[in-house]
Amino acid sequence: MSTATSSSAAASPKTSAVTVAFERARAENRAALVGYLPAGFPDVPTAIAVALAMAETGADVIEVGLPYSDPLMDGPVIADAVHRALSNGTRIHDVLLTVEAIASVGTPALVMTYWNPVDHYGVARFARDLASAGGSGLITPDLTPDEAGPWLAASGETGLDRVFLVAPSSTDERIGAVAQACRGFVYAASLMGITGTRDAVSGQAAGLVARVRGHTALPVAVGLGVSDPAQAAEVAAFADGVIVGSAFVRRITDAPDPKAAIAAVRDLTSALAEGVRQRRS
Repeated sequence: MSTATSSSAAASPKTSAVTVAFERARAENRAALVGYLPAGFPDVPTAIAVALAMAETGADVIEVGLPYSDPLMDGPVIADAVHRALSNGTRIHDVLLTVEAIASVGTPALVMTYWNPVDHYGVARFARDLASAGGSGLITPDLTPDEAGPWLAASGETGLDRVFLVAPSSTDERIGAVAQACRGFVYAASLMGITGTRDAVSGQAAGLVARVRGHTALPVAVGLGVSDPAQAAEVAAFADGVIVGSAFVRRITDAPDPKAAIAAVRDLTSALAEGVRQRRS
């Protein structure tokens, strides 16, 4: 790992809102519910209203997707939503507006983004603007810690969390390096492949969480595939956080109008919040 990576990862900023949310969930003997939605889908005002509904009905942390023209890791549900958001003219300014609205009601907001838009915008500038909007940090699925020097430096200066991903294929050495660079939590992708709901939780998920915990005291949140309360409860039995994305986006896609979309997201969030609150074994 580079010197820049090591020094930034070793920084000890003040406790972030994301950390507080996970600590609150742990104190309640449950996992945290992390919801995802793309900014600007189906339009900017509705996306903000949906995010606020999610926050009001049980989401502990919200990931705001930054629409990108080449979403290689996204399944068809999210990829279509991102395409619609871009077609509607959604830009980084709209992402920051969404983050600001979520943060204003006291819910931590992380931006989920591929690295190219941040790099193009300017890493230091993006970090400053995100922090000014009340954002908590970034989840960067295609950025590895050893290539993240500028972001580690910028996040260190602004106190933003940085969430990197590990996968079942990650070596123990890789997991250790990723965990050292993370701040906020570690994102455990429960299976290889693109995003999307699944009929069952990957059997590799619990083992991956255990491997990550061998390298860090940070919370470990599991994403990719959770779609209903039963699956949320299953993941909550072994992970610190349950990440749900495609299921929310599908509810919005299937809704006939914004009012129905908001109601559908409220219902799903409430149900998932009950799932993560089931007593752990």
